[in-house]
Amino acid sequence: MQAQKTVQVAPIEFDLNLTRTLVPLKEMSESHLMALLNDALLEVVCAGQTLFTAGSYDAQHVYLMYGDVALVDDAGNRTLIKGRSSLFPIAHQQPRAVTAVAETDCSVLRIDSERLDKLLTWSQVADYLQLIISRERDLDEDVDWMMTVLKSNLFFKVPPLNVEQIFSRLTPQVVYAGDVIIRQGEMGEQCYFIKEGEADVARHSDNKRQHLATIGVGRCFGEDALVNETVRNATVMMRTDGVLMRLEKQDFYRLLKEPSVATLGFNELEESLAKGVVTVDVRSEEEYSEAHLPKAVNIPLNLLAIKSRLLNKENLYIFYCDTGRRSRAAAYLLAEHGYKTLALDNCNQLFGNAGKAMLRDRRNYVLRAGEAMPGRTD
Repeated sequence: MQAQKTVQVAPIEFDLNLTRTLVPLKEMSESHLMALLNDALLEVVCAGQTLFTAGSYDAQHVYLMYGDVALVDDAGNRTLIKGRSSLFPIAHQQPRAVTAVAETDCSVLRIDSERLDKLLTWSQVADYLQLIISRERDLDEDVDWMMTVLKSNLFFKVPPLNVEQIFSRLTPQVVYAGDVIIRQGEMGEQCYFIKEGEADVARHSDNKRQHLATIGVGRCFGEDALVNETVRNATVMMRTDGVLMRLEKQDFYRLLKEPSVATLGFNELEESLAKGVVTVDVRSEEEYSEAHLPKAVNIPLNLLAIKSRLLNKENLYIFYCDTGRRSRAAAYLLAEHGYKTLALDNCNQLFGNAGKAMLRDRRNYVLRAGEAMPGRTD
């Protein structure tokens, strides 16, 4: 069966209250969710049309917002799902195990899976860092500013594993009212974040000066110099005294290089489970509840800073998720703080046909003295 062309109605506005309830979108910060939805597609599919076909790879999370959809397997068996009956993406396994056909006119949200995974991981690592920063009394005055920096889309290109390095790469610069920080037409080798003060952005054309904006604490400027070989397209002058945090182009390039993470091969997983090594599922509570590895405990990545105290630094832990991105981040961040961690390699095999039989446990497990124990069932 071939996918049929859908009918798109424009403009279709996102129902944000509805979107914020979806799994795993509900685990993202507002800024990261909005960045994700900027590239998402909300469409209307007419009754009788096909959303996707069995055997296809579309690399999308497809959510049914409204309407009814039938899932048809190779034997012709049909399962009806209704909009909002599930907060999960529709039959998400790739390649698709079923064909999805609209039973009624439907509203469907399509999101690029890779971009979702990147922004979700970034958002949750930022949550982790916020909790770490909040514990440092000498950083109390800087928490808001630092979190604003982390929400800058400039850093969405940086691997989440490098999040803790960002601030060590920033250099403070005291500035005064009237200082020209960057000048239109010049080549640039750095960008700036405003930690204190305000600045005016202006553009000169035909001997005329056009005031574009006044920017304040947390705003970034000059970032084009880091990602493009181009001249400055505006002049930025300080309106008040202040403090800037400067990021050099070479330091930005270093942040783009993802560090190595100690991993466990998928073919070694069963042996490790037999030895009693504790596995840690870093997906959301809802994802974990659907099915997980035998006796795996659930520590969502965004709660890592809170729940890491439940781990024993003498024990080895294997971290996993559905794609490997969140679990690599968790394993790396904890290893930096002295924990013995491995990230499961090729997590896609675990969540594909090869690992389907292993993801059979739906019971809840918790950590006690660093070991996995059955949790409450009520």
